[in-house]
Amino acid sequence: MIDDGSRRKTARRGAGIEKERVGGSADADLPVHPKKYASSVDVASLAGVSQSAVSRTFKAGASVSEATRQKVLAAAKALDYRPSLIPRIMLTHRSQLVAIVVGGLYNPFYSMVLEQFLIRLQRAGKQVLMVHVNSDSSLDAVIPKLASYRVDAVVSALSVFSARTADELARLRIPVVAFNTPLTSLWLSSVCCDNYEAGRTIADLFLSRGARRFGYLAGVDASPANSERLAGYRSLLEEAGYGPVKIGPAKFRYDGGHQAALAMFGRPRPPEALFCANDLSALGAIDALRKLGFRVPGDVLVAGFDDIPPAAWDAYQLTTFLQDGTRMVEETVKLIEQALAQEPTSAGVPLVVPVKLVERKTTQ
Repeated sequence: MIDDGSRRKTARRGAGIEKERVGGSADADLPVHPKKYASSVDVASLAGVSQSAVSRTFKAGASVSEATRQKVLAAAKALDYRPSLIPRIMLTHRSQLVAIVVGGLYNPFYSMVLEQFLIRLQRAGKQVLMVHVNSDSSLDAVIPKLASYRVDAVVSALSVFSARTADELARLRIPVVAFNTPLTSLWLSSVCCDNYEAGRTIADLFLSRGARRFGYLAGVDASPANSERLAGYRSLLEEAGYGPVKIGPAKFRYDGGHQAALAMFGRPRPPEALFCANDLSALGAIDALRKLGFRVPGDVLVAGFDDIPPAAWDAYQLTTFLQDGTRMVEETVKLIEQALAQEPTSAGVPLVVPVKLVERKTTQ
């Protein structure tokens, strides 16, 4: 049996061995977890200047002699020092961070818009914080996460549906710009494309091509963009004297469009023209129609929305609507800059960007 004294000796020997492994010597007194980042105090000490001189060196427009500046820069380089943004955030209440809330990145349109936002915001001197949510339509579920970040503004491709959510955003006192949102307020702005007019435009095109039975492959029910596209489509058809539109649930996805088209066109008297809530569902529908033996456009006219790159591929040549993503991004950034500068903005009034019909072979 080993007595307590032997245990203590063994423990001391083990500790000494471990110390040798970490520091190279049992007598070395090096920290096991060295400080990760150099501080302004470290730079000041190495340069032989005050901490305030270090702060002035890295502050644009601050007064500091050239000799002091060079000492500080040399010390900073030696220590691999980078100024922390935290003191500036605490002092100015501005982090230069803009949160971009994303969901539904399976849709190439949102990926393209996201890239444009990254480029445009960084050009404006902002840093981007990505916040992902398990939704492709609603911003409501992400409010608690947004409240935990010190961001200057929020951009969202997701909509705001409830007055309660709009009130919660207002309490954060952070400018929010959301695409296609039905609610607006002093702190919540909306930038959207003219979905309603697009629906009317494609209905008119279908009628001019001789179609008399009509279908619609819907996105998600909660999406305002989906509802407005369908409402515009229905309104012109009803004005022209045509009956109910057959509707299938595609949920903005390729496989959703494929399954919905198989179901809709597997029944008697299927539509002669099919408007899809977005291009992904339209591409799925075209492949389903071909599987069923329908010719596009010989038997069925098909149109989508977004003008994603595959829409122009030779295999599809899809008629669609071009959303002016570049202008939507520019208008969004403009609203953010105005709000941060405390200038009058158009918050409360949705900004509507026109869309452009791009006609290709699926309706010719």
